[in-house]
Amino acid sequence: MESPIELVRRFCAAWAENAGAAELAEFFTDDAVYHNIPLEPTTGRDAIANTISSFIRPGPPGIERIEFHVINIAASGPVVMTERVDVFRLADRSFELPVMGTFEVTDGKINAWRDYFDLNQFTSRMG
Repeated sequence: MESPIELVRRFCAAWAENAGAAELAEFFTDDAVYHNIPLEPTTGRDAIANTISSFIRPGPPGIERIEFHVINIAASGPVVMTERVDVFRLADRSFELPVMGTFEVTDGKINAWRDYFDLNQFTSRMG
């Protein structure tokens, strides 16, 4: 079985490879929690897939693609922390957003994912 850090590296790479919401959701346990701080958390693999689908959609004002550029990654047992620059590609432009992410891995799947970022920075760049 791959290590937690290897799983998270593969998950981050899948975003850059333009994986679909269902494919990305397969990285999670059935009861996983995805929390973009300070927004409300999402619980369950299906809900996580729906959340991903809700913000990755072609055409204005949707995000057509997101790439995770991992700057630093560290693990302590099942907990993996990432320092990233997420690149959001829209139909007419792209922008970068610094993000810190924490992943908790159980039995080869992500059971918790929390991302910390400046929501005002994100919304102002989305336009």
